[in-house]
Amino acid sequence: MKKLILAGVFLTLSLSAFAQKTLIHAGRLIDVKTKKILSEQTIVIEGDKILSVSAGYQSPGSEDKTVDLKNATVMPGLMDMHVHIESQTSPTRYVDGFRDNEADVAYKALPYAHITLMSGFTTVRDLGGSGVNIALRNAINSGLVVGPRIYTAGKSIAPTGGHADPTNGVRRDLMRDPGPDEGVINGEADARKAVRQAVKFGSDVIKVTATGGVLSVARDGSAPQFQQDELDAVVRTAKDFGIHVAAHAHGDEGMKRAIKAGIHSIEHGTLMTEETMGMMKAAGTWYVPTITAGMSAAEYAKIPGYYPPVVRDKAMQIGAQIQQTFAAAYKKGVKIAFGTDAGVFPHGENFREFLYMTEVGMPNLEAIQSATLNAAQLLGVEDKLGTIEAGKIADIIAVSGNPGEDIKVMKDVIFVMKDGKIFKQ
Repeated sequence: MKKLILAGVFLTLSLSAFAQKTLIHAGRLIDVKTKKILSEQTIVIEGDKILSVSAGYQSPGSEDKTVDLKNATVMPGLMDMHVHIESQTSPTRYVDGFRDNEADVAYKALPYAHITLMSGFTTVRDLGGSGVNIALRNAINSGLVVGPRIYTAGKSIAPTGGHADPTNGVRRDLMRDPGPDEGVINGEADARKAVRQAVKFGSDVIKVTATGGVLSVARDGSAPQFQQDELDAVVRTAKDFGIHVAAHAHGDEGMKRAIKAGIHSIEHGTLMTEETMGMMKAAGTWYVPTITAGMSAAEYAKIPGYYPPVVRDKAMQIGAQIQQTFAAAYKKGVKIAFGTDAGVFPHGENFREFLYMTEVGMPNLEAIQSATLNAAQLLGVEDKLGTIEAGKIADIIAVSGNPGEDIKVMKDVIFVMKDGKIFKQ
């Protein structure tokens, strides 16, 4: 019996020693920690993990697979920290909510997830939807459908009439009085219940709408929406569960209240003042700019009938200001993680954020760092993702050109590996 056990152990060890590995020969490799581009590197992957990274082109073993990216630039899988994966902009969007069943939303979400991954974004943080986003995350994790790794908020949390109240702008008899189960709160008790309910439903992160928003059918786009005690209760309850809270915020006062509550990240930040930037630096609060969403909304607002009048006016007023706010926050030294608000514009165009960031002063490789290492730090998964290093999960992409010289090549993703599996080559 002992001999059989020893033989089995020896066989297992022997098979593991000769397990097939994948060798990526990278002509250029971005070290996002140092923001340098290394030349002629070999990345060795086994299973879903990176075994080693070394200089030169290592020869493969007889059972190994080689991926030739000698004419490409290789980098960690990109990470978008603000998407809405189950929806996409459309002039019929406000009517579709009355027509589409949950299954319709789910089927529409599948191509959005697929194109996001094919665009090089192997991880996203989904910040609000109907709850289909939770099921989509689970389906991707189970290998049932193809898409990025999703960290999701499920439904956003708002006060009655706030930016994420799902009954805004409808007939009085359809408005009802939604409560914590639907992400609508009034007071500390509701705040605690809504967070607990979100965790029960399966949310990885909590999203609150700390101010008014642009695309909701509600009058104001920037005023604060929560009292301080409500935000305090949200953050304190989420902290008990060990999860972060992200705050949608355009107006400055709402941001200040969120930062005082201990919010983990400010999303959009359009009307952020220098004083608020200083508060964020002192508190270590992350800033997720979503410039592409602002620029896109301002452009769509020029198309007659694309948005309802109340939305159009807010989009024209608020949208295009985000880029200059980002420039000021970057110069101030606020921590920045890449996020686009994809869904407000077509999924797959997330790369545009790199263009807008670099246009106003962020160096190309620092912009890429914001979408890799910084994003992993925001999520608290920097021990697993965000860099190409031994022991990390093998999320690796490549572009055909050199983004250090021309950031526009981030549009042309030619190789995508997630969890050690090749999805695009």
